[in-house]
Amino acid sequence: MSAHPEEAVCRSLGADGSLLTITATRRPRAGRAEVKCSVPGAPELAQRMQQVVRLARHTEARFDSREQVVLSMDRMPGSGARDWELAAVLADRIVRGVVRPQRAVVANGWSDAWHLGRIDGRSLARVPEGVLAGGPDGLAHLGALNGQPDPGAGVSSARAWFPLHSGGEQDRLGWVEVSVRPLAQQPGADEDSAVGVPDLDPARQEQVRAVLAGARHFDGRGQGQWRTTVRFGEPRFQGDSYELALVIADRIARGREFLARGRIIASGRSSAWHAGRVEAVDALAPKCALIAREAAPGDRVLLPKDWEGALPRGLREELRARGASLACVERIGII
Repeated sequence: MSAHPEEAVCRSLGADGSLLTITATRRPRAGRAEVKCSVPGAPELAQRMQQVVRLARHTEARFDSREQVVLSMDRMPGSGARDWELAAVLADRIVRGVVRPQRAVVANGWSDAWHLGRIDGRSLARVPEGVLAGGPDGLAHLGALNGQPDPGAGVSSARAWFPLHSGGEQDRLGWVEVSVRPLAQQPGADEDSAVGVPDLDPARQEQVRAVLAGARHFDGRGQGQWRTTVRFGEPRFQGDSYELALVIADRIARGREFLARGRIIASGRSSAWHAGRVEAVDALAPKCALIAREAAPGDRVLLPKDWEGALPRGLREELRARGASLACVERIGII
């Protein structure tokens, strides 16, 4: 029998003195999502709560994916309010036995980097006694809940850029960021649960996980060793030309790739990442034009080897004049 509570309640104090209640319950996962959230009449806020909890979980060295946690908020918070975020994270941890408070919890705090375990601040100006206040002058990071070091210190992050091409004025470079921390697995752990992609829809999340699993299989060292969070600067995009940028960012974060002086800008995909192969993507000409326009000194551009014979005339020279470099790659490795 589990020693963890079946239900946990955390509250957050509003600016008007009212309390918002977040309730977390556990149940067998049975093939469902590991976290489910609900807010009356506010599905977008429920989605945000799910994102916050998933990101915060990636600061934990251990995870058990056999149970689903269901979080519910008893009412809508005020417009733009975010202090409930810390209460949601704590409710999720308490119901799973990660945190064991000695009394009822009222907590206020928010973060733009939950995947690092950092708590950036709170909106509550005057904090009454007994309220757990998040922020640099209070609970600055989640590790402090258990007397542990800042979990962000054990996280390695890297970004790579890729062309977002739709044929309009909005064409630009987007980024993908991969953050990893060492993982201590335990029985019942699900490999996919160790990779969080909170910004994307379920189908795209599975695609991202499959790309990383294949590329790490080729690497021979990445599987089952890391808790991974993947974030995109622009989560609404089409196509699969981001894949090479994702793989390179992951390799840099895990110390398996040399750093460029500037950014890594990459476009490429693969039907066989497990073999390390890099394949061509669509829209060669407009993507190359976009990269040439956006490249800056120190940038390293990586394109599929299959594109080399069809590159626009003068592209290498134009990039060199901007202080950037170009390589056409057939396989991943030390690039």
